[in-house]
Amino acid sequence: MRNLLALVSKIHEKGNRFIVEQLKKNGADGLVPSHGDILICLYEQDKMTMKDIADKIHRTRPTVTVLVDKLEKLGYIKREISQEDSRYTYIVLTKKGQDFKPIFEKISEDLNNLLYKNLTEQESDTLENLLQKI
Repeated sequence: MRNLLALVSKIHEKGNRFIVEQLKKNGADGLVPSHGDILICLYEQDKMTMKDIADKIHRTRPTVTVLVDKLEKLGYIKREISQEDSRYTYIVLTKKGQDFKPIFEKISEDLNNLLYKNLTEQESDTLENLLQKI
């Protein structure tokens, strides 16, 4: 019996549990794994609209709004109205959000090390290639 979806779900669940533990350990209470998608976007680009974020992370705009609201409430991001066109509002990192980047990167690195620890380099490449095909 093939159980790919069950295995992927189990990996996802364990990965999320690891992230939540590490966030708490690093004083980032309130953040959840789904906030990471938005933070990655803003670490790559200084400012983005909600629509741009939603498109990039493949989530609906209402879902992104909820995530952005929480990140804003926690002080990691803020909204800025465009100086060129007041119809646009950009999401940008605050100092707290910028200062969190090294912690975020360390958690990501530790998670990857955990996920790949029992695989050779070739097995890791093969696994990723196979998953991409699916």
